[in-house]
Parts: sequence; structure tokens; C-alpha cells
Amino acid sequence: MNVTSSFFPVNHRNRRRSILAVAFLLYAALCPVIGAGAAEPLQLNGKATSFSLAPHVAFLEDPDGRLTIAEVTAPERAAAFQPAAAGAEINFGYSASVYWLRFTLAPEIQQPSKWLLEVAFPSLDRIEFHAPAGKRWLLATAGDMQPFAARPVVHRNFVFPLHLDGDSPQTFYLRIASTGSLTVPLRLWQPDAFSLHNQASYAALSLYYGMLLALLLYNLLLYFSIGDRNYLTYVFFVASMAVGQLSYNGLGNQFLWPNWPAWGNVAFPSGFAATGFFGALFTRGFLDTPRNAPRFDRLVLGLAGFFALSALAPMLISYRVGAILTSLTGAIFAVVAVAVGIRCLQRGQAGARYFLLAWSLLLIGVAVLALRNLGWLPTNFFTSFTMQIGSALEMLLLSFALADRINSLRRDKELAQTEALQIKQNMVEVLQDSERNLEIRVTARTAELEEANHKLQNAAYHDHLTGLANRLLLDDRLEHALAKATRSGKFMAVLLLDLDNFKQVNDQYGHRAGDELLKAVSHRLQKSVRVADTVARIGGDEFALVLEELQSTLNVWPVAEKIITGITAPVLVDDQELTVTASIGIALFPGHGTTIRDLLKHADEAMYAAKKQGRNRFCFHAG
Repeated sequence: MNVTSSFFPVNHRNRRRSILAVAFLLYAALCPVIGAGAAEPLQLNGKATSFSLAPHVAFLEDPDGRLTIAEVTAPERAAAFQPAAAGAEINFGYSASVYWLRFTLAPEIQQPSKWLLEVAFPSLDRIEFHAPAGKRWLLATAGDMQPFAARPVVHRNFVFPLHLDGDSPQTFYLRIASTGSLTVPLRLWQPDAFSLHNQASYAALSLYYGMLLALLLYNLLLYFSIGDRNYLTYVFFVASMAVGQLSYNGLGNQFLWPNWPAWGNVAFPSGFAATGFFGALFTRGFLDTPRNAPRFDRLVLGLAGFFALSALAPMLISYRVGAILTSLTGAIFAVVAVAVGIRCLQRGQAGARYFLLAWSLLLIGVAVLALRNLGWLPTNFFTSFTMQIGSALEMLLLSFALADRINSLRRDKELAQTEALQIKQNMVEVLQDSERNLEIRVTARTAELEEANHKLQNAAYHDHLTGLANRLLLDDRLEHALAKATRSGKFMAVLLLDLDNFKQVNDQYGHRAGDELLKAVSHRLQKSVRVADTVARIGGDEFALVLEELQSTLNVWPVAEKIITGITAPVLVDDQELTVTASIGIALFPGHGTTIRDLLKHADEAMYAAKKQGRNRFCFHAG
């Protein structure tokens, strides 16, 4: 049967018109598909210092991962590329394929030639960046399966230097492979703008992790003070959240496990799976689901088991299995936890109101992140950072939930006291006395904790014997002094001092005498310099001094002479006069070095030169 005859009278003219009409409609429908492999080049014009590359990227799927750069760039494959994204970022979900990305940059005249390409998804396994160099291709690689030091640019994300040769269009290729979510946020930066962006992003992340640390320590103290296991469970929840977020933001790979890529590769799914596991246990304990929501209790326990399996799966079974299982379980748990919160709120559970609001925000973030990892939601600013936003709000609101729970328990206690008052009045006085004593003990304990915290902080940055700055505080002071000198254009000096023949004092008079001598030397060193300068003990009989805001390098000479003279004066210990001398090495900024490492090295060399020249003297670095 002729399909056309069902709609038109059967005559040749109408048939020809019908065929032409159908052909026209097919052409119109297929026109958007034809040439779909062509993505518009990015025009580098105007004063913009960064560009999103997603709308200008075309991709080619390589299911077997066997294609080479020569095969990908062959003319016959050009039409096989498809536009990657119409808007924000590129996300292929969980895929076993390798993806090639292509983009073209068209700079205008007098545009900067040096740029940085940022791939802002730190959990990708391997990235190859191919840049044209005449008839060759320059290759740079990165990925969380490599040690952090192997990256082309030191950064929490994957960053590649990109050089534009002239003002003609140039095409670049990326090869992306990962067992996890193939999310590829691409952005082109000018170096100065990238540096400013990093300052803001690192500052924001520092604030976020500071909040996590504060919450962890606060709940840990509450656990030790109260003994409620819910607080300890929440401590593990926050710690797991920190591990997952540190991996998600790339900070873990950069600062905590840079030489452990095997762990860095699985920390993201395992950390968040552990977060879900302890979150489920906390939900069960805080809301007392066995009593208040028994039907939901088994479901919460089951989800906790799935989270535990998800945490181990990347290390024992498969990264992709663990990641997908974590995402799916997280999305389901988000719904279940909210339902449990509603049920407990209906039953008047203490703290359920704030718990529901707090966990709704956090679990919405978990669900959105999970759906984005599965490729079911687009990748943009909201879906990328909703976990951090939700968890930050959750930390604040959950503190209200704990307070509300405590207040509810207090109200119950007051009601019980009122009822007891009607039975026996004298019991009230006993209870009131107990409460007053408890408040006094809590106040005293708080003061003790504050004093202990102060002592711990002081001990962390000062030498226990002399009270001088230790090596940790010295490094911090050196960093600030170097930055200040760089800004102001003034000089600074680093002095390394070693006591001559100090071992003989210990051998002849004992270590207690040696300690007293070290204290006396420390006191004299502090009196020899200004208050703004730094004196540190960095070893047994080794000291370091940092002299800041020097108008001239000649200002160091009288200070060094004063130190030599002051140290040689006898020290009376147990009616015994002890005498010691010192050898001092001096390095000046910027003449002898512009980095902390160079200044300390050159000061050390100068100190050994002073010893070789006969001790009891100071020497400047000979460089």
C-alpha cells in the first residue's frame, strides 16, 4: 500500500508535491543535525580575563580507548565530533568510554599569549592535554592516579599552561578517562585573574573547613563531657564529610595525601559513603527511631549497610560500582531521612523540628550531587557546590537541634521537679543545691578547658625550656617578614647562632647546668634585639634570629656585636661561673636570597664559616 495515497488523491502531480513536501520536512528536521560536530571557536576579545569553554567544545566518544592523537586529528574524523554542552559545563555521567574534547581559540591582535586551562573536577583519573606545536603535538598529563607533584601546575584542580602563537585560530585536544563521574568543567584563565580567583576560593574553602573542624571539636568535647554516643557518631560523620569534601575539592590530594594517589582516587566515593553511614547511625540515635519510628528503623539500618558496602567497594570491588552505589543510596537516604524527621516531628520528638530543616538542606545537597554525578542533572555552580552550601547550613541548624533537644530535656526535668515539689518540699532545696553545684563545676571546667587550650596553643609555638619561638613559629614569622620586606622594599636579616663547645658544659657540669645556661643565653638574645624581632630556638644549642624593617644592611653589624658580647659574659649556675661563646652566620634579604629556604641555607653556611675562622665571631654570607 502506498503510504502517500492515504493522505493525498492518487495522481502524479499531487504525488510529486507530496514527495517534495516530505523531503523538505526531512531536510528541515535534519538541518540542525548536519554539521553538529562544529563547535564555534572561542573569540578571545575584549577585556575578559576568563572564559567558559563548554559552549565551544566538541567531543568524540572512544569506547575502546584506543584512538591516538594522530587518528583523532585526521580530517576524516572532524565531522564525528559533536557539541559537548550548550550552557554551563560538560558531564558524561558514569561512563567506561574515553572522551576526546576539541576546542578552538581565535585570539585577536595584541591578546595575551599565556593562558591557563583549568579542569575543575579533581577526581578525574587521567587527563591528556594536546597542544599544537607546528606539525607536532605537545603532551601534558594530570589526574588523581598520579602523584600530585607530577601536575603541570601546583593547584587543587588540574591546570595546564596554554600558549597562543600569534593571532591565528588554534585547536587543542583533551583526552579524558575516569572510572568515576566524567564531569569536565573547563575554563580558560589569564594567569593574574586565576591567581586572584584562587585567593578567594581558597579563602572560602578555608572558612568552610574551619567550620567543619569547629563542629567536630565541639561535639567531641560534648561527648567526653556528657557521654552521649550520638555526639561521637556525629564526630565521625563530620570527619567523613571532611574526607569526602577534601577529595571533592582537590585539597586532600594537594595537602594531605599528595604521594598516595591510590587513596586519593577512592577517597571521594569512600569518604561520602562513610558520611552516609555515620549520618544514618546519627539519624537513628538522635531521633530514637526504634521507639519513635519502628517501621523506618529497619530501612535506615539497611541504608547504613549499603553505605558501608559502598565505602568498601572502591577499594575491594570497583570504583564505578562504589561511586554509583553511593550516589543511588545517597539519593534514597535523602528521602528516607526527611520522612523519618517528619514522623518524629509528628510524635513530638525533641529537636526533630530543627533536625528536619537541617538535614533537609544537607540531604537535598546530597541528592543533587548524586543526580549530577549520574548525569541526570546539569553541572553548574549550584549542582557543583550544593553539598558545601547545604552542609554549612546544616552545621548551623543542627546546633539549634541539639540545643532544642537539651531545652526539651530541661523542660521535662523542671516539670518533674514541680511535681516532686507537690509531694515533698524539702526535695526542691536538695535539687536546687545540686544544680548550683553543677553550674559551679561546669563553669570551673569551662575555665580549665580554656586555660588548657591556651597552654596547648602556647606549647605548640614555643620552646618548652626557654620560652622562645620554636621552629613552627619561626617559619611563620619568616614568611610574614619576607612578605613585609618584599612589599616595603626594606631589608631583613636571618641570623643562625650556634654555641661553641656547649657539649663540654653538659659533660662537665651536667644537663641541668646546661639548661640554665641556655635560659640565660635566651634572655640575653632577647635583650639584644627589638621587640618586633624574632628569637627562636631551633635545636639543642642552636638559635635563629629574624631582624625586620632594616633601613640598611649595616644595621645588622652592631646587633651581631652586641649578641657576641652579651653571650660571652659569665653565667652563674650553682656558685659556678660558666662561660660560653657563639658563632653566628648572617644572610641578608634580598642580597643573599629571596626565599626562606635560601636565607636559612646561606645563614647556615656563614655560621660554619665563622666556626672555621676560630669561633666567637660572626660572618656574613660570602655570596
